[in-house]
Amino acid sequence: MSGSLQITNLSWRFIRVWYRNVLVYRKIWLVNFLVPLFEPLLYLAAFGLGMSALIGRVQYHGEEISYIVFITPALLAITMMYNSFFENTYASFVRMYYQKTFDAMMATPLSLEDIIAGEIVWGATKSVIATAIMLGVVSFFGYVYFPHGLLILPLSFLGGLAFGTVGMIFTGIVPSIDMFNLPIFLFITPMFLFSGTFFPTSALPGWAVAISSALPLTHLVDLCRALCLGELRPDLGWSIAYIAIMSALLFPVALIVMRRRLIN
Repeated sequence: MSGSLQITNLSWRFIRVWYRNVLVYRKIWLVNFLVPLFEPLLYLAAFGLGMSALIGRVQYHGEEISYIVFITPALLAITMMYNSFFENTYASFVRMYYQKTFDAMMATPLSLEDIIAGEIVWGATKSVIATAIMLGVVSFFGYVYFPHGLLILPLSFLGGLAFGTVGMIFTGIVPSIDMFNLPIFLFITPMFLFSGTFFPTSALPGWAVAISSALPLTHLVDLCRALCLGELRPDLGWSIAYIAIMSALLFPVALIVMRRRLIN
């Protein structure tokens, strides 16, 4: 079935799927709240008291900043990636394969495309929730410049859509839940390490810089870092466009592979 037909079957009823996940989230909100609350505190303690004292200051776009100020925006971007990707891989797979939630929803007027879109939008929403909690924590320590820092919240939704669609594509093609280790190893881990998260990409050799610039997390980290530092550079428009285009292109792909998975 063509990608255009997949979009045609999509309706606003996907909000029902999104709301169903919201209701489930509210029942276990405390567990979901504590992780993004304490995780940044652990990172700040490790990098602020340990690595920051060892490394000192870092050169970034012609200015010197402390290592903890350099790494904090990257932690926000990683939070966006992890929450949406893992929600639309492990959590969506469990709902699809083990709990048979998708089968039950397909017996309603919801289309398959509504179900998948609702899952992806929920993954992006969970990214916003976790980012908002973490943003509040790091703001308390003065590592975010306001009002620019508020733009991180809509950015977290866009980033969540991008990584959520990628996660849903993997959900549509992996044969078992154990196989998610492969995309995590080949896709998520390299971005976690080489997207300007823990050191400037300028420290990499030329060929590695080119590869890093093609990674979506690199653009998300650049945007978060600029907003945390109160910078609105013209080149940031390219990073926003990259993530938006990535989401737009991969969204119908996610619908197609999930349709094949569920119909078969």
